Amino acid sequence: MTLNQVAERYVKLALAVGQHSDYYIDAYYGPEEWQAQDRQSLSTLLKNVDILVADIEATVANKGEQLRKQFLLVQSRSVKVFIAQLSGKTLSFNDESLALYDAISPSLNEAELDITLATLDKLLPGEGELNQRMNVFSDKFVVARDKLDAVFTAAIDESRRRTKKYIELDENENFTVEYVSDKVWSAYNWYKGNSYSLIQVNTDFPIHIDRAIDLASHEGYPGHHVFNSLMEKHLVDGKGWIEYCVYPLFSPMSLLAEGSANYGIEVAFSRQERIKFEKDVLFPLAGLNAENADLYYEIQAIMQKLSYAGNMVAQHYLDGDIDKNNAIALLMKYSLTSREKSTQRLGFIEANRSYVINYNLGQDIVKRYIEQLVGDGDEEKKWQVFTELLSNPKTASMMQ
Repeated sequence: MTLNQVAERYVKLALAVGQHSDYYIDAYYGPEEWQAQDRQSLSTLLKNVDILVADIEATVANKGEQLRKQFLLVQSRSVKVFIAQLSGKTLSFNDESLALYDAISPSLNEAELDITLATLDKLLPGEGELNQRMNVFSDKFVVARDKLDAVFTAAIDESRRRTKKYIELDENENFTVEYVSDKVWSAYNWYKGNSYSLIQVNTDFPIHIDRAIDLASHEGYPGHHVFNSLMEKHLVDGKGWIEYCVYPLFSPMSLLAEGSANYGIEVAFSRQERIKFEKDVLFPLAGLNAENADLYYEIQAIMQKLSYAGNMVAQHYLDGDIDKNNAIALLMKYSLTSREKSTQRLGFIEANRSYVINYNLGQDIVKRYIEQLVGDGDEEKKWQVFTELLSNPKTASMMQ
């Protein structure tokens, strides 16, 4: 049996699982007829995935396909776990994240986070609850809805320009931006194949000026749009590795996808370049006063130390240690968000469970992996290693 044969079975199995879960298949651009298969029971799928994993393990891979086999094996094992969960099996937060995403978020306690809150307390103007002061201060940097498209377009154009300076993309690569509402996420990239993406931006809550580049780079360049385009170009079309034509959302691929999309922001923009572009270009487009911008950026940098707070809350909530009200209160305290925004965030956690680790832990794993290889290399070297990782994906354990 060849890897191509088991890879085809993996794709069809993932699509069959997707018939039991509306959000499992994030992207698919393989043969249309494979989507027309009859619905199979979860018990049948469990038997089939066991056979598939055993066959992958028994398949002999040549020297150039060792990483391909390893990636396919880790992905297939995660499919088995997801089927088991659909069948009613319950896992702890850490067991689930390891089984589905090949990684466990570092442990964290509130005392560590309180140190950062104390620093912010000294910086944020006003009196009262810290999250309320944060929201009042941040409101000065909200992009008005009627100016959002101009700001986001400028951000994505600049991210695209910087990315295409180092990454060769197909001439026909393109995207469409839509502004939507009533979502648990802030933005989403729906990759459609043939180097085309639909990028949706959620306008349920105000979008602050710094989120323009975050979203433009994360969803577009050099984030999800580029990642999927490179996989399609180099692996599906270039090598005929059909397993990459399907992207199961709840799988190890997501840690790399979300982690590289977050790390890609700082690959595209150094901190100094980003601040300058926002002040010189985005602030005027948004009609915002940059008078307090330096303090805003200082606070945003410190806020990064709280990035794992959401993981901590998700773990306690999903493991049953705290109830919904306590979870929302902790998100308000440690993410410094309003009750409404914290409730939306908890909705994301309820819908996606341990998926939340992929953003911050994924970013740190990708950053560490790339910067170890780059060493003291220049910007071009960093882009080269980053592009190589996107073109030849690795799971978290493969990046250790």
